[in-house]
Amino acid sequence: MNNLSDKSTHNEIVEFLKRMDLRLTAVENALHIEPQTDHPLAPIEETASPELMEEILPVEKEEDQLENRIGQFWFAKTGIIVLAIGIGFLLTFPYENLPSFLPSLFGYFLAFAIGAFSIYLRKNYEFIAGYFLGGGLVLLYFTTLRLYFLSPQRTISNVGYEVGWLSVVVLLSFFVSLKQKSIYLTGITIALGFSTALVSDSAVVILLYETLLAVAAIILSVKTKWFNIVLYTAILAYVTHLLWFLNNPVVGKPLAFSPLPEINLLFLLLYVVIFSLGVFLKEAGTTESFSVIISSIGNSIVGYGLFLLITLTQTTPLNPFFHLVAFSVFIILSTFFWAKRKSKYSTFFYAMTGYLALSVAIILQFNIPDYFIWLCWQSIIVVSTAVWFRSKFIIVANFGIYLALFFAFLAFGGKVDFVSISFGLVALLSARILNWKKERLELKTEQMRNAYLVAALLIIPYALYNTIPSGFVSLSWIAVSILYYLFSLLLKSEKYRWMSLATLLLTVAYVFIIGITSSDLLYKIVSFIALGIVLLSLSIIYSKKKNKHT
Repeated sequence: MNNLSDKSTHNEIVEFLKRMDLRLTAVENALHIEPQTDHPLAPIEETASPELMEEILPVEKEEDQLENRIGQFWFAKTGIIVLAIGIGFLLTFPYENLPSFLPSLFGYFLAFAIGAFSIYLRKNYEFIAGYFLGGGLVLLYFTTLRLYFLSPQRTISNVGYEVGWLSVVVLLSFFVSLKQKSIYLTGITIALGFSTALVSDSAVVILLYETLLAVAAIILSVKTKWFNIVLYTAILAYVTHLLWFLNNPVVGKPLAFSPLPEINLLFLLLYVVIFSLGVFLKEAGTTESFSVIISSIGNSIVGYGLFLLITLTQTTPLNPFFHLVAFSVFIILSTFFWAKRKSKYSTFFYAMTGYLALSVAIILQFNIPDYFIWLCWQSIIVVSTAVWFRSKFIIVANFGIYLALFFAFLAFGGKVDFVSISFGLVALLSARILNWKKERLELKTEQMRNAYLVAALLIIPYALYNTIPSGFVSLSWIAVSILYYLFSLLLKSEKYRWMSLATLLLTVAYVFIIGITSSDLLYKIVSFIALGIVLLSLSIIYSKKKNKHT
């Protein structure tokens, strides 16, 4: 009995010591103290029960980490921001009785003092030192900005010189950021670069800065694996270009659509290519991550959306050409992503954006209703490339667009004429392309091909009914039925035989309803005789076919 009591007491003491050791470990982690490793005891994590670890470690670590995060990081960031704003107000205060350079001189002194203080703090307070260094760089930029802007008395009288000095500050900030290997400082530097582009209010400077910063972001993402810097830079680049297009309100101009040089459209496409390269380099595997998908969607939609907005508000004869170039760029990107990464989603979004650019080019180049026909034939290009991409998404989306386009043609295209038969021909060709390379697609059934054939079955008779003189409608339908039957023989496809039979049944209904009620005796004679001959001929063909099999 005493042995059992002693054993129980021993277990309680061991459990108590384990708890104490766990709490001390949590304190060491919170204070960033290296634990001793030369004691003979095994690590507590190896001997403690799982229940004990779940009871103590997670709770204490989560609470300590949250408290540390608020006290050490959030307060530091907020304090630096508040301090920077206060110094900014101090520098923009109008000093009427002082020389114009003195406030800026004081600002430079504070900036270098904050930088020196960050070096002093680096040994014991590394994170806070980094925030101070970032604040010093921002203050250095703001002080330089005050030499020309933000003050009634200008120290520098030429904006070109001001942009030059701001560029020097940006280069210095880049140097410090890379030396510190800090993505935080690099992000600040990139923002300062775009700010310099806007305050210059110069097309050359803006386009140059946007291009250089985009390229710099790609290089940094490769060298340092900071892939998020590409997305960050892309957002700032497109926002900068949008603000420039909106008459650059950053420099005090009223909001308006500003007439930009046409070459800015080519630069926008260049940015799309550069940032897509950043996404491409990030995705080394075959499975697309969510961040890569979102980046591709944003790059295609925002890049081309801004491109489209500018062209719609600035009408020039070259706009169709620019959209044709955009189509080429996006199709090349989609091809590149498919050939090198077998990407489904990035390929889809870049390809669909390219098709949209081609549609806009057609609409801008041709008048209504002509562009409906050209848009219809564009569907062949979409289906052909979708087959190569093995993209069921593009196939399904294209069919929906095809139907919407046909109904839009009926609603807004005016009178249905002979060229409207193009919608039926496109449906037949699309179905043939899908059947020709159906093994390349991920579609396990022939539903999309059947959908295109049904569309052709309905659209072609409708187009002929509205185009051919009423006396020859039935004859034209009979001709179409014969062609379908010939297709079934040449292509060895029973689908076309069913289309032939369906067209003949439609012709029979038409002849009996319209033919009997028609007052034209010659039309009645020709229609009934021709239809009867065709029906009897088909009956003989089917009879021979049955006898051959029996």
